[in-house]
Amino acid sequence: MKIDCSISPDLTKVKGDVSRLQSLGYDGARVAELTHDPFLPLTLAAEYSEDIDLMTSVAVAFARNPMSMAHLAHDLNAFSKGRFILGLGTQVQPHVVKRFGMPWYKAPRQMREFINAMHAIFDCWYEGDKLNFEGEYYRHTLMPKTFQPTNTAYGRPKIYLSATGPLMTKVAAETADGLIMHPFSTERYIREVNLPAIAEGRKKADVAPEDFEIDYAPMIATGQTEEEIEKSIAQVRDRIAFYGSTPGYRMVLELHGWGELQSELNRLMREHRTSEMAELIDDEILHTFAIVGEHEKIAPEFKRRYGDLIDRSAFLATGLSAEDTHSVISQLRL
Repeated sequence: MKIDCSISPDLTKVKGDVSRLQSLGYDGARVAELTHDPFLPLTLAAEYSEDIDLMTSVAVAFARNPMSMAHLAHDLNAFSKGRFILGLGTQVQPHVVKRFGMPWYKAPRQMREFINAMHAIFDCWYEGDKLNFEGEYYRHTLMPKTFQPTNTAYGRPKIYLSATGPLMTKVAAETADGLIMHPFSTERYIREVNLPAIAEGRKKADVAPEDFEIDYAPMIATGQTEEEIEKSIAQVRDRIAFYGSTPGYRMVLELHGWGELQSELNRLMREHRTSEMAELIDDEILHTFAIVGEHEKIAPEFKRRYGDLIDRSAFLATGLSAEDTHSVISQLRL
């Protein structure tokens, strides 16, 4: 199992963050597309690192087009000497339409076509195929030599797709190299919903299941003292409540028989009563979604739940010493 950690998107902090990650033994650095573009900090991270992977987790696919995304992914992968992983996500319709000013179609169909268009572009750049992709949403049929990258020695970058529901999970299995699971998930949901969808998608694509990777970073509440652990638990309850209020994640709660909780959380969110939401997250829900306890218990519990499921994860060592952080990462790798 590879273990990553997020770094700051602040360009002035990238060098220090990457140096720290390498010293602690992390396998990769991640940047999410939130307040900043994720590709610029990862470019600096490539310059200041030697062997760790670099990953967008995630970049908003529908804010761009397949050609522009292909160029970004290629350039970062070539510059980092093959260490880049393009993690893609859809975002939600209001953000795509109202924030990015881009069209929104049927998300799973659009994402399948988006990634397949990128594959067609990569086939042109790396295999010498003629570019001739014509889909429902995207059309790429022109690639003069003048605009074609020539620094192709490190090949095409890996593509991971973020998904929660079975439809998008199947798209990931059909078109991508890996699946990024949302933190608002559970061991049972992965086993009963995601794994069957992955098997179905890989079979449809006629590709080997073992070539597909699952990336999942569960929520963790830990610390060095009881006070720190309780503070971390409170933060995780807030996070579970926030995610649980989203209609798109109701399916996870419903699998556990907690579907009505989503309605109540959503109501409190709409009424701006957010301070009351975490009170609805009882201990059973907390321990189902999160790994809770002293730092020495985190790795064994993580491996018990997910050791046979997960190929890659992320661990944020909040409140832990460098020695303890290195210890947890080493245990997770075993």
